[in-house]
Amino acid sequence: MKHSGKATFVIAIIGAIAVAMMLFGARLGLWEPNTGLVLYRNYLTPIGASIAGLGFLATIIHLVRKEKSGVILGGFATLVGAACLVPMIASTLNPPVRSAPINDITTDTLNPPAFLVLDDTRKGARTSLDYAGEKVAKIQAKAYPDIAPLETALSADAAYAQALNLARDLGWEIVASDENSRRFEATARTSVFYFADDVVVVVTEQDGGSRLDMRSVSRVGRSDRGVNAARIRNFQQKFNG
Repeated sequence: MKHSGKATFVIAIIGAIAVAMMLFGARLGLWEPNTGLVLYRNYLTPIGASIAGLGFLATIIHLVRKEKSGVILGGFATLVGAACLVPMIASTLNPPVRSAPINDITTDTLNPPAFLVLDDTRKGARTSLDYAGEKVAKIQAKAYPDIAPLETALSADAAYAQALNLARDLGWEIVASDENSRRFEATARTSVFYFADDVVVVVTEQDGGSRLDMRSVSRVGRSDRGVNAARIRNFQQKFNG
């Protein structure tokens, strides 16, 4: 037990690296996004509890021995373990609101923008790009009533150019773009776990300006936990028209 502080410090560092790999391993190409999420759900709490417990024990031991360096190292490990337990504690005290059971969000549910280049063979896809129709439209209307087309005073060409530039600024991978039809398709990824969502944006001309419609679809999962609606809101808020 003489070096328990150092040992728990090393364990805490290894644990922190393991958690980081769960969150960002897919970004590094180590596994598919869903694998990282499963690892996170199954192992974050046990890792955190183990590190916090060992760190606390080491801290007590070194406090009794009046070994300052050991107390500091043990305290650090305790804090790392406690940080890993925060998501579990937060979800227990404040259970997340159940998300709408849909993963396909569009600004136009009557005539949703269609994907012409991306299709169901896209990598890792477990969902279809065919719009499910009225059933999904009703769920969206209830869950996200604010999602609507963006009307702008810009000309259609100017709005299309700005939308395409904004998508690039947001880090989306532009899969296909057509200046003549003023539409583009792209893949956007979440910062954590690196889940891929596919997006299509279409700009149409109208009196006094133009209208921008978009659709965002997750590649996996029955529910997108509100990610696609949030992406559309963010895009519209940052669009300067």
